[in-house]
Amino acid sequence: QVQLVESGGGLVQPGESLTLSCTASAFSLDYYTIGWFRQAPGKEREGVSCISPSDGSTYYVDSVKGRFTISRDNAKNMIYLQMNSLKPEDTAVYYCAAGPPLLCLFGISPESSAMDYWGKGTPVTVSS
Repeated sequence: QVQLVESGGGLVQPGESLTLSCTASAFSLDYYTIGWFRQAPGKEREGVSCISPSDGSTYYVDSVKGRFTISRDNAKNMIYLQMNSLKPEDTAVYYCAAGPPLLCLFGISPESSAMDYWGKGTPVTVSS
């Protein structure tokens, strides 16, 4: 069964850092666009970041630019989201998703509906 699994979420104070990880069972992430999405309570899911499988092109939503970094380690079949200088408004459930290879080449987040596989999410809470 195809499944993505996120880990690394937790409770941190403003200004602290977390690294989220995403891996897949039963398939290689090498050829997929990987996106990180988040959904805060009472809000719609939004695309946070994505990374292309071909040239490593990345995208970040404006609110996280300069603070979050997405990366992939194909040898380990892992995708990471390094989150620095976290703010209370970053509080959400974070999901990784895998989709077709061309979705992260246009400077915009892929639509949720375009992604083929999803994890169950990992919660991130930023609070003092």
